[in-house]
Amino acid sequence: MTVHLNIGTNIGRRHANLGQAAAALSLCLPGRMTLSEPVESEPWGFVSDNRFLNMAAAIELDVPMDPLDILGRVQEAERSVCADSHRTASGGYADRVIDIDIIAVDAIVMSDPRLTLPHPRMHLRPFVLIPMAETAPEWIHPILGLTPGLMLQRL
Repeated sequence: MTVHLNIGTNIGRRHANLGQAAAALSLCLPGRMTLSEPVESEPWGFVSDNRFLNMAAAIELDVPMDPLDILGRVQEAERSVCADSHRTASGGYADRVIDIDIIAVDAIVMSDPRLTLPHPRMHLRPFVLIPMAETAPEWIHPILGLTPGLMLQRL
């Protein structure tokens, strides 16, 4: 079972933030982790002068897990790096020290109030697709039938 994550940061020591998040994830989700190179991008969904660094993490888990258990562990890793919210009081996006999104878990399709798989906007976000194409070039979106590279070409 492989978990595909996107780790993002746009404030503080961005490269260090990514490293701390990867280390925290390795403690919370035991398995073999592959990381992409960081990708720099403009903020998506809100206005900020702070550019993002994003990277993909593909974690081949040592043991299968329920996706909601994975979510809890990812949130634990995120809080261990920075407990600050990455949302404004009104629910909009805000600058953040760290944000870890579950992009996909194998080819699981699910819709729960807490987690939708695959991530419902992954195919719209180059900062997700570029690093994921590096860590999981052969992964195929279970609904769209496209690899990250093909989704990126369609943007």
